[in-house]
Amino acid sequence: MSDLICLGELLIDFCATAVDVPVGEAPGFDKAPGGAPANVAVAARRLGASVGFVGAVGDDPFDAFLADVLAAEGIDTAGLVRLADVKTPLAFVARRSDGAGDFFFYHDAGLAPLTPDVVDPAAIASATALHFGSISRIEPAAREATDKARRAATEAGLLIGYDPNYRPRLWSDEAEARRRLREGFDGATVVKVSEQEWAFCLGTDDFAAGARQVLDAGVELVVRSEGAAGARFATRRFAGHIDAFEVEPVEFTGAGDAFVGSLLADLLAARADGATPADLAEADLRRILRRANAAGALATTRAGAIPALPTREQLDGFLADHAR
Repeated sequence: MSDLICLGELLIDFCATAVDVPVGEAPGFDKAPGGAPANVAVAARRLGASVGFVGAVGDDPFDAFLADVLAAEGIDTAGLVRLADVKTPLAFVARRSDGAGDFFFYHDAGLAPLTPDVVDPAAIASATALHFGSISRIEPAAREATDKARRAATEAGLLIGYDPNYRPRLWSDEAEARRRLREGFDGATVVKVSEQEWAFCLGTDDFAAGARQVLDAGVELVVRSEGAAGARFATRRFAGHIDAFEVEPVEFTGAGDAFVGSLLADLLAARADGATPADLAEADLRRILRRANAAGALATTRAGAIPALPTREQLDGFLADHAR
C-alpha cells in the first residue's frame, strides 16, 4: 500500500543541449523521463515516501523505458497501463537561462491519455494522499478519470495535493483553461501555484488576494513558488515568505516538481503524527517550505527532470551546508 498516489502524465522530455535557442534550432536533445505527476512521485519517493503512480502510456518503444524508470525508483506501477492504440507523449524542451523553458508537445490522445476505467477507487482510498495536476483535466476522459480519483480520495479523507500546471499550447480556449484549472482547487488540501500561473488562475498578482480565493475554496495550505525569489505561503492562521537558495542552475525543468515532492513528503510525515496542514505551527511550515525550496534549488543543478531530483541524503547534506 502506498502513502502517496500521483496521477497524471508520464512522458519523455527531450531537453535541448543548447541554451537560449528555439527548439527547431537546437543542435541536439537529451532524452529524460518526465511528466509533472511522475516527477513529483519520484521526488517524494527519493525523500522517503511510499509512492504509487496511476497513468497511461502507449504500447511503443518508450513505454517499457518509462515503466522501468518508475519501478527502479521503488514506485508501485500497478496503476500504470499501456494502451495499444496510443503513442507515448513526447515533450521537446527549449532550455532558457531565465528559467522559463518553452515546451513543444507531440501526442495523439492528450498528454495524460487516462480513462475512468484506469482508476481503482479502492486503491486510491487505501492511500494517505493523492496528488494530481491540471494536464489530466484537459481531455474529457482524463478529466473524468481524475475526478473519479478525487472523489475516492475525498470520501476516504485523504490529503489531496494539486498543482495547476498551465501550458497554453495544450488548450484551445483560454477561458476554458482557466475554468478547468480553478476546478482543481475544489476539495484540495494543499495547492502549489507557480508565480507565472498565479495571475492567470486567480486574476490578480497580489498574493494575499489570490490566497484568499484559494483558501475560501476549502484549501488548507496555498503556496506560490517564485523561483529565485523563494516561495510564499498562507493558511487560515498565518502567511509568510521563505527565501530561496543560491545555486548555479543548469536547467529548471523539474524544480517545481521537486518542490512539491518535498512538500508532500513532509506533510505526509506530519499527518503520520496526527497533524493536518491547517494544524501546523508557523515554525513547522517554515521548516517544511525551506526544505522544499532546497529541493527545488538542487533540481536546477542537473539536466533533466527526474534525473535531477535530489535524494534525502543529498537534500539533508545541502541543508546542512546552508544551516542558518
